[in-house]
Amino acid sequence: MLLASASVTRKGIAVSQASSEIVKEFAPNGTLRAAINQGNSVLAQKGPNGEPLGVTVELARELGKRLGVPIELVIFDGAGKAFDALKSTLDIGFLAIEPVRAAEVDFTAPYVLIEGTYMVPKDSKLTKIEDVDSAGVRIGVNKGSAYDLYLSRTLKQATLLRGDDGVAMFKNDKLEAAGGVRQPLEQYAKTDPGVRVMAGRFMAIQQAMGMPKGRPLAHQYLRGFVEEMKASGFVADALKRSNQPDAVVAPAG
Repeated sequence: MLLASASVTRKGIAVSQASSEIVKEFAPNGTLRAAINQGNSVLAQKGPNGEPLGVTVELARELGKRLGVPIELVIFDGAGKAFDALKSTLDIGFLAIEPVRAAEVDFTAPYVLIEGTYMVPKDSKLTKIEDVDSAGVRIGVNKGSAYDLYLSRTLKQATLLRGDDGVAMFKNDKLEAAGGVRQPLEQYAKTDPGVRVMAGRFMAIQQAMGMPKGRPLAHQYLRGFVEEMKASGFVADALKRSNQPDAVVAPAG
């Protein structure tokens, strides 16, 4: 069965044209419903008039354009909420690859790599990433985030405290550390002289596109779409437009 044909853009990148079977798997209701997590400011931001911006928004719209279907952007303020919606009611999403999530969502290879690190009080005796996993250390994290899931598996002595805003918990409850994505933590630290962000990382967060399981043709197409978006410079250009120069485009999958 012919699943897709290909043409070539002026940049020499193969462009897959989806068959009707693929389109039906992507958007069974006729509209491509995309989960956008504005809780990760590297990937999605709110514009001056409240409009969604960022690399995930641009990727979702480009995919809808390729498929020839209207797109609905469903906005969330945390990855856990976006994941819950994706596995039940939505069609595509943008999440970090995690074993717990991969049991219910089919992922592509990553399109962006970002760092998970810690923020601590400026005068903290914790100096290295390894120091944080110690008895008596409490770490605030966003519930259901990639770093929450990772630290839940890997920490041996420190205690995780989960909430809608891990940084706010860290400040309000005078915790020893907050875990999160480097860029927003560093942005916060610029506004608060009482904190510092640690050098190094506890994890490399692999941000990928995902979709509910049971859509094999669409998943195959989505994997190719992500590879094309990286190779063509689309992802890099979208990151620049959203002022995220420190985010790294993932290598070919």
